[in-house]
Amino acid sequence: MPFFLHIATFVHSLFKSHRQLTLENLALRQQLAMLKPLVKRPHVDKEIRKLIRQMQSTNIGWGAPRIHGELLKLGIDISQATVSKYMVRQQKPPSQTWRTFLEKHANCIAGIDFFTVPTATFRILYVFIVLSHDRRHIVHFNVTALPTARWTAQQLVEAFPFDSAPCYLLRDRDAIYGEKVRQRIKSLGIEEVVTAPRSPWQNPFVERIIGSIRRDCLDHIIVLNERHLRRILFEYFNYYHTCRTHLSLNKDSPEPRAIEPPELGTIVAFPRVGGLHHRYARIAA
Repeated sequence: MPFFLHIATFVHSLFKSHRQLTLENLALRQQLAMLKPLVKRPHVDKEIRKLIRQMQSTNIGWGAPRIHGELLKLGIDISQATVSKYMVRQQKPPSQTWRTFLEKHANCIAGIDFFTVPTATFRILYVFIVLSHDRRHIVHFNVTALPTARWTAQQLVEAFPFDSAPCYLLRDRDAIYGEKVRQRIKSLGIEEVVTAPRSPWQNPFVERIIGSIRRDCLDHIIVLNERHLRRILFEYFNYYHTCRTHLSLNKDSPEPRAIEPPELGTIVAFPRVGGLHHRYARIAA
C-alpha cells in the first residue's frame, strides 16, 4: 500500500501548477539566502574614491590596473576590484590581445623595430627603438626621415656600448635590416632571431611599447619636425622609465619606485609629458 501511495504522490507532483512551482522556488531561494554568511566590504574613504576618479580623468588611457598600481605606490592598500568599482564607466574600444611570450630568458633578449609618425607638414618620420625585455627598459631610440641600413647599424652600436649587448636580438623581416645590419649584429656577438612573415605578435614587447607610445602620447600631440618629436619622446621615455607602472613588472616601473606610506604626508600630483600624465607622490605638509 505505501508503494502505491508514493507513486500517487509522484504523479501528483508532475501536475503541479506553475504558481505552486514558483512559490516553492522562491521559498528555496529564501532559505539559501539565509544560510549565506554576511560579508561586508571594507570601507573606502571619500578621499580615496575622489583620488581614483581624479587619476582616471586627468590621465589618458588609465584603467583600473594602472590606477591600482599607482595607489599601491602611495601606500593605499585596496584591491583592484575596489578601484574598478569606483571608476566612472566609459565607452571605449576593447584593448588589443597579446600572445603569451617566453620570459625565461628575458634578461638576455632585446627587440628592435621601426614605427612611423606623421608631422604637421605631412612628412613621415621613422622612429627606431631598442627595447630590453628585462624590466621593459628602452635602451636607445632615434628619429630620422631617411632610414638606411648604415644608419640602423650605427644605432645598434650606440645602443650597446662596452660589451653591453644581449645574447639575442629579436627583429622582423623588414628590408631595412640588410647585409650591413646583419654584419654589425654578428660583430657585436649577438644572435639574431627573425620572426615569421607578417607575425608581429612574435615580437610582442616591442609591439606593445609602440602601442603605448601612440596611446599615451603621440595620438594627442601634433608633431612639427624631427627635433620636436625627439624632445617629446625623450620626455615620454623619462616618464615611462621612472613613473609608469607596468602589469608585467608587478605594477612597478622599469626603474623601481619605493612605496610611500601615508605617514609621509599628503598626495601631490606632478604633471608629466606636458600634463598628459601625472606622477603621484607624498609630500610632507
